[in-house]
Amino acid sequence: MKYILICILAFFVICCSKSTFNPEWTKKTAPSTYTARFETSKGNFDIEITRKWSPAAADRLYQALTHHFYDNQYFYRVVPNFVVQFGNIDTIVYKKWEKFKVPDEPVLKSNLKGYVSYARDGKETRGNDLFINLKDNVRLDTVSPKDVRGYPPFGYVTNGMDVVEKLYSGYGNKTLDAYDSLSANRKKYLALFPKLDSIKKAYIIKDK
Repeated sequence: MKYILICILAFFVICCSKSTFNPEWTKKTAPSTYTARFETSKGNFDIEITRKWSPAAADRLYQALTHHFYDNQYFYRVVPNFVVQFGNIDTIVYKKWEKFKVPDEPVLKSNLKGYVSYARDGKETRGNDLFINLKDNVRLDTVSPKDVRGYPPFGYVTNGMDVVEKLYSGYGNKTLDAYDSLSANRKKYLALFPKLDSIKKAYIIKDK
């Protein structure tokens, strides 16, 4: 009986782990607009998403938020007067989602202060790392990372931009270079930057 109970408990832990992934999650379509709340170490901020601005991006963020993708994650890149960037540092979770690419889309809105876009490094590489513009970064509308034109915004901060602007920025781009090169063990790497602010929870508070 004891052995059976242990097996049941182990099965429950595995099934309920945030590392669990179902490809069917990536087929979920987002509502036309929705609002996400990010509870952080500096306070809360809300992002309103408009699907028609970049449908594939809005769908992926909706899917990710529904399955706690951004819970307990870091703002690993904060560059004053430029952007705040964050993603998922759990390598196992990241790789499972990464297999399902977000199709490229045209830039319909501008990367103005408070607007949110997916970071990318080439064709169909969106889907994990987001950035919030800390100023009007209009050049990001047309700059071409490896033959892809611009970064399509699909939402903006409606409440708590002051929180976004207070996130720790002392490391600047130092975190980004090593974050990419040590992607096999992001958690271990980011431990070298103890002052980074973090996301406690990220979830949907309103949708239409």
